[in-house]
Amino acid sequence: MVFNSFNFIIIYPFIFLLYYAIPAKHTKGRNLYLLIASYFLYAQWKPVYALILLAVTAITFFSAKIITKASHPKQILTAGVLLTLLPLAFFKYFNFINETIAGILPSGMNFHLAGLNWAIPVGISFFTFQALGYLWDVYYKRQTAEHDFLTYALFISFFPSILAGPINKASLVIPQLKRLRPYFDYGKAVEGLKMLLWGMFMKVVVADRVGIYVDTVLPSYGNYTGLSCFLASILYTIQIYTDFAGYSLMAIGTGKTLGFELTENFRRPYFAVSVTDFWHRWHISLSTWLKDYVYIPLGGSRCSKMRNYWNIFVTFLVSGIWHGANWTFIVWGCMHGVCQIVEKMLGQQKCNYAWFGRSVKILVTFLLVNFAWLFFRMPTLSDACGVIARIFNPSLPMTIFWGPINNLAFMVLGVAAVGMKDFRDEFAPDRFPLMNNRSRFIRWFAYVLVLVLILTAGVFGADQFIYANF
Repeated sequence: MVFNSFNFIIIYPFIFLLYYAIPAKHTKGRNLYLLIASYFLYAQWKPVYALILLAVTAITFFSAKIITKASHPKQILTAGVLLTLLPLAFFKYFNFINETIAGILPSGMNFHLAGLNWAIPVGISFFTFQALGYLWDVYYKRQTAEHDFLTYALFISFFPSILAGPINKASLVIPQLKRLRPYFDYGKAVEGLKMLLWGMFMKVVVADRVGIYVDTVLPSYGNYTGLSCFLASILYTIQIYTDFAGYSLMAIGTGKTLGFELTENFRRPYFAVSVTDFWHRWHISLSTWLKDYVYIPLGGSRCSKMRNYWNIFVTFLVSGIWHGANWTFIVWGCMHGVCQIVEKMLGQQKCNYAWFGRSVKILVTFLLVNFAWLFFRMPTLSDACGVIARIFNPSLPMTIFWGPINNLAFMVLGVAAVGMKDFRDEFAPDRFPLMNNRSRFIRWFAYVLVLVLILTAGVFGADQFIYANF
């Protein structure tokens, strides 16, 4: 169940009230209640998905316990990792691997399982990586094995973050689940509601409005001019940010209303001065996971330059594969890896320039990320290359398709609002606060204004988040 659906808006207040109706001293009772609520909400997609979630949870829970006592823990780790990855590999990558092999082997040498593409359990990449992170942390003795299955099961299935992250570390969440929580933290709840409000604005007013234009132009790019395709590519770059960052804000905000702190996931990524800096700001929980469990185990930067470049490339190859079973995602991941290798070779990961040089680096990084997103968005490599070829085709008319005027107006309004807020947060975080203003009148004016914009300019038909597909 997604945050911007009317079902969630109706159900969540009851979840919230019943949670706080349980006395604060009954920590296990509260955890059991949240676990039941999490599985109930997850099962709304397809009840059988909950069995896969439970299987991944059980495999990693018992593997971790065995690792702490085993004489050969590496063998238990390997078995646990393979068993944990099995559902992800089967449901998400079987058809891709099968079709790739079929394209190489003689005709007819393939095995197809009907319906597997639509049967991918929602959020499987997120909860699988979260469970694997816990298992590796126990093996490397960065985390003690959890002995309470209820606590661990809630850590894996906690409903605010199971759909599309953030990918939380056990060291952050499990201690919060085990300690005595206050009856009600008013300040944290208010902060969480602000996040929910702004995250909803980013999703329904910006991402879904922009998505109307993107979904009109890019699927039929051959019918539009190069400038229209370029505008659509820019708008998709904005759409995927406001969609995913909006979800993350709502996930973290929902957690805060219940008294929990979840991992920060975005930090104004389009003000990055390099692709390396971009990945310190974009999907931070995944970047951290890849650094801890792929990049550093490969050797990280404590090796020769060529080996370090290889480690970077493999890390972002894994990132591409994690995002989807398609060559487009693999190329997207490789592009980000190559850009970071080039930046490291030239010493351009950071910015040592004044405002003009910084502005140029921000613009160049944005454009590199923007063109890479086309491979992420388009269904095939030929389509992505076709859009890029059309953008750079000088023989096409210099006209732009704007779409319906009302959608254009709301689109400009929403993009401008998010852009101004991110600009302020990046360069002048203490200037012109609205939702955090000391004046109660200004704060409530901002709350009401954002709510009115959500109700008047929001698109409520597109209730799926882009990253829920991963």
